[in-house]
Amino acid sequence: MAKTVKILSLIVLLFTTSFSFLSCEDVVEIDLDTAPPRLVIDASIKWQKGTAGNEQTIKLTTTTDFYSSTIPTVSGATVFIIDGNGIQYDFIETPGTGNYVCTNFNPEIRQTYTLTVIHDSQVYTATESLIEVPTIDSIEQNENGGITGNQIEVKFFYQDNGLIDNYYLINFNASNALLPIIDVIDDEFFQGNQMFAYLANDLNAGDSIQLQLNGISQTYYNYMNILLGIAGTNGGSPFQTPPATVRGNIVNQTNFNNFALGFFRLSEIDTVSYIVE
Repeated sequence: MAKTVKILSLIVLLFTTSFSFLSCEDVVEIDLDTAPPRLVIDASIKWQKGTAGNEQTIKLTTTTDFYSSTIPTVSGATVFIIDGNGIQYDFIETPGTGNYVCTNFNPEIRQTYTLTVIHDSQVYTATESLIEVPTIDSIEQNENGGITGNQIEVKFFYQDNGLIDNYYLINFNASNALLPIIDVIDDEFFQGNQMFAYLANDLNAGDSIQLQLNGISQTYYNYMNILLGIAGTNGGSPFQTPPATVRGNIVNQTNFNNFALGFFRLSEIDTVSYIVE
């Protein structure tokens, strides 16, 4: 299976290391160049199996400087999605939050949707299809996981559709972890077979885990592969910077070079909660 990467684990390491020296070292802030704020569009439309999927949220923020303790939200934007049948779904901001909510969204498998965000006289668009996902069939637990072979390991299984190429995003959210664990995988070597994802992360009896399987497009799979690669292969240095800004599928139609960060994706998802035995 593809490697599992804990997002931002190196940042946690950096904070831990910094605190260990506070008792004997002065804190020094270095003047850093600050780029102009860039719009960040968090537009993940997720349709949980067995639900109507009518309530969806898109969040708008901006980038900020390194030392800032808050993430600026964006108010006053116009946000809507139009499906392949020409039906428009308006996302209305909860005042002052940067959260834009739609309560009548209609999710349809393999339907095409186009997102439009208008902010500060700039028009941003992206087009994607809603991708289906199989059901999580079963969950297994054993005591032979991890690098040492004696950690608790939890696996969940699902059946791949052999008629098409499939791409999946897997999310483990464990109660004993600071951050979720995310992985992406395709079915190139598992076409039409039962597939599984697993977690072995110093689990203990009584810990709760939310297991989530997302159907994703090949474009989003490639995007996440790059992000996960940057997070996990920076040579172990918390000061290493990404080689380039990772651009998503959102295009500024007004000024191409003034691009937004983020990605517009639509996924059917299956979520199961599990208590470690």
